[in-house]
Amino acid sequence: MASSSGEIVLASSPDNPITAYDASSGAILAHFKAGSPSPRRGLAVAGNAFIVASHVSYSHISTPTASLHLYNFWSPVAFSNLPLPEPVAPLAPSPDGFYIFCGGVSGYIHALMLPSGCLLRSFPAHSKPVSCCIINHDASLLISGGDDGTICVFPLIHLLDNGNAHLSINALYCFSAHTSSVTAIGASSPMIIISCSLDCTVKFWSLACKVVNLIRTVQFPCMLRGLALDSTESNFYVGGSDGHLYAGVIKLDGRTRHSGADAHIVALTPEHKGAVTAVAMTNEGRYLLSASEDGNVWIWEVEMGKVVRVFGSGRESISDIVVAKGIRDCSRRGVEYRGPSLGYSGREISRPVRELGEMETMLNVVVKDRRRAIDILEGTIETYRRLLRLILKEAIGGDAVNNNGNKDEGEE
Repeated sequence: MASSSGEIVLASSPDNPITAYDASSGAILAHFKAGSPSPRRGLAVAGNAFIVASHVSYSHISTPTASLHLYNFWSPVAFSNLPLPEPVAPLAPSPDGFYIFCGGVSGYIHALMLPSGCLLRSFPAHSKPVSCCIINHDASLLISGGDDGTICVFPLIHLLDNGNAHLSINALYCFSAHTSSVTAIGASSPMIIISCSLDCTVKFWSLACKVVNLIRTVQFPCMLRGLALDSTESNFYVGGSDGHLYAGVIKLDGRTRHSGADAHIVALTPEHKGAVTAVAMTNEGRYLLSASEDGNVWIWEVEMGKVVRVFGSGRESISDIVVAKGIRDCSRRGVEYRGPSLGYSGREISRPVRELGEMETMLNVVVKDRRRAIDILEGTIETYRRLLRLILKEAIGGDAVNNNGNKDEGEE
């Protein structure tokens, strides 16, 4: 297996800390204390700067409280706890890491700024809880799936427009895709969406010509959860509730298969002892990751179709995995470090938390100063408007007097 690829695998568990692994060796690099249960699909990396995890705190006295925990890669404790209007699970950060979209149990999607946690807007998407959401490759679309079996597509530019925060958001597309919960979505080009579901199917959708068309349906022998596309977008991989990882072909040489079993689907062996919960590609598509309820993460060599590495505790269920690229050394002060130095370069991620806090404070001051300047400018404009009204009034009054004087002179 190749040497360290500069990638980190983050694995979350409902009842245990988030664990960071070296994507090549499987060595444990760090643990991040969760503090409260993290739901399925509730883990993300925002702009290679923060680890973001959704959490729900339960109390016998009050209703559950929901929040987003933000972690730096060199500290095991969350440095920020962002409150949310409701419990959320799936997370979709923007590529620059400045925004994140959270799918709520009400079917609403909430857009927040990072790291401040400022709520930009909340808008309805599904009639049941949001089960998955992604941002497509060119960051132009937010695509969400729900427990109601529908898929919704929103233009990202409208969601991030602060000037229209008071306006309602309409989906570009919203259609019934599956008979059960949509568990994962992939975006392929041009304008192709791939979805998998608990209804045991993978479906291919075309958004071309402003009309949603079902291109192909592939039937599987079990419920499906995880979905990943290879770097060439020629093959897809899904995780089954039977413990198998399935591989399929995206393009079938121009032929279209609308329904039924597919001869191009292969069940990779061996299979996990529990249901596969998440699937991800790593090392530019050379390797494939599969996480399972049996507590293990397997690294598959794609070309050979074989398991080359196994890591994980083998005890606690894994709810989600995320591959982080370009992240620096995790051996910063305060983190429980168990592996060799990653030796990554870069500057922004190495800044201490105190400096980041000072930067955020300065930005807040700048925002306040800008608002104050806008208020002063608006007040000045209003003053000039009043002066202009007075001048016009006096000018009109003067003209009336002159006209009356001329009229009197004419009569004489």
